[in-house]
Amino acid sequence: MAGTLLAWGVGTGGTPAAAAVACPSGTESDFNGDGVRDTAIADPEATVDGVAKAGVVHVVYGGGKGTLTLSQSTAGIPGVPEAGDQYSHALAVYDADLDGCSDLVIGSPYEDIGTVADSGAVHVVYGATAGLGAGSKAVKELLQGSDKPMGGAPEAGDWVGYAVAAGKTSGGQPYLLIGTPGESIGTVEDAGAFYYVNGTAQTVVFVSQDTDNAGAVAGVAEQDDRFGSTLAATPTHFAVGTPGEALGTTTFAGGAALFNHTLTSGYPKPLGGLGQDQDAISGAEEVGDQFGAALAMVPYRPSGATSTTESLLAVGVPGEDLSTTVDAGAVQVFRLTAGGTYTETAWIDQNIADVDGETEPGDFFGRRLAAVNTSPNAASTGTTTRLAIGVPGEESSEEHSDKGGVQIVPLVGAPGASDVWIDPGYGIGSVVAPRMLTGLALGATPSLLYVGVPYGPAEGRAVYGFPWGVGFGGAPTQTFRPGEGGIPAGGVAFGATVR
Repeated sequence: MAGTLLAWGVGTGGTPAAAAVACPSGTESDFNGDGVRDTAIADPEATVDGVAKAGVVHVVYGGGKGTLTLSQSTAGIPGVPEAGDQYSHALAVYDADLDGCSDLVIGSPYEDIGTVADSGAVHVVYGATAGLGAGSKAVKELLQGSDKPMGGAPEAGDWVGYAVAAGKTSGGQPYLLIGTPGESIGTVEDAGAFYYVNGTAQTVVFVSQDTDNAGAVAGVAEQDDRFGSTLAATPTHFAVGTPGEALGTTTFAGGAALFNHTLTSGYPKPLGGLGQDQDAISGAEEVGDQFGAALAMVPYRPSGATSTTESLLAVGVPGEDLSTTVDAGAVQVFRLTAGGTYTETAWIDQNIADVDGETEPGDFFGRRLAAVNTSPNAASTGTTTRLAIGVPGEESSEEHSDKGGVQIVPLVGAPGASDVWIDPGYGIGSVVAPRMLTGLALGATPSLLYVGVPYGPAEGRAVYGFPWGVGFGGAPTQTFRPGEGGIPAGGVAFGATVR
């Protein structure tokens, strides 16, 4: 693999990305400032310079302006490829320095820091008119250490960067959330935590379930909570998943903590937590439910409101048993007000009225989620707010077990009012095979839902972009595939994450 980051921002497999006069603000995921959206595609299991599962990121510039491959063998990227690093396990996009060009956040949770295995690290690669990473700013490396931005000390199995989320607050400040679900809190192993990186100065604070600064964080640090495994955010709120949370004696029932971006002494304000042991929340806590194993959040404006200060949060419960159907899975939707109060607005599974399909054991409905509000500055409707639900255990026959699929539903109104089903052979490519686990890789943009198919037969591995209004089994309008369009051939888990 090429080990250079060329001045035009192009690595292996493409032509120079056309430089723009200046980075225009307002275009989401625009790394080179030309006003056209770009796409980042992860292959965390890719071999780099002969090193297995070192991981790469493929960047496709919009408008046919070339491609870029980033790895730790690329000049300017800190570190070196190591077996099992899984560079690009998590991706996020935001404008960290407010220059108008989008910047790419790359999580590498299994990165070894010195001799400390799987401590983890995060890189912020800055956009520029000449292309991603081709400007004057060096890559920002966020990792643990007394002389490092995160402070503290690296520990084995912390998994810094296992989850990342980023954006801009309603006050216009950039923020970055970094999950470290393997973090030990005192002697409590794998309790988990997250880092909140605030503003252009990138001030870093550490938050666990034992943090009590801006207010008490929901829950307490317990072994195997894995707080920080999942993250979701809007300009007003954010949520942190704790899929290993024990509720009483019910292990791995799961939960989620709620925050807003208001800072007190630099810490985001806790708003409370969600769990199925609460009277106001449907369902009952059960062993292995993993409430919070997936999260998605979008801005919400109720009818008659003149500003958008609320949010809709979807919570995946992939281990939910529906009657005697084990691990069928479900999704719960909550409306969060500006003040932090919440109301459950929907329970979604494949048994409810008018929703296509039926629940089956091991579907794991809700194992991944992606959501969009295509008109955040208008009253929210079932047309403008959509939720994609990954169902990786779905099977169409015994021959095609765990083929997987994706259910698309409205976030406002009845879930079955305008739901859509797509799966391999029925919209998501033509290849149909067992163990494709479709639905494990979802990405949301304002115009497209990205569905990655990183597993199964090599000829079926690709990323498909669907309009949010796609019909049943409808065709994608955009497809990325190894060996095509300047993307290097030979992907291993191409499309495991897409942003």
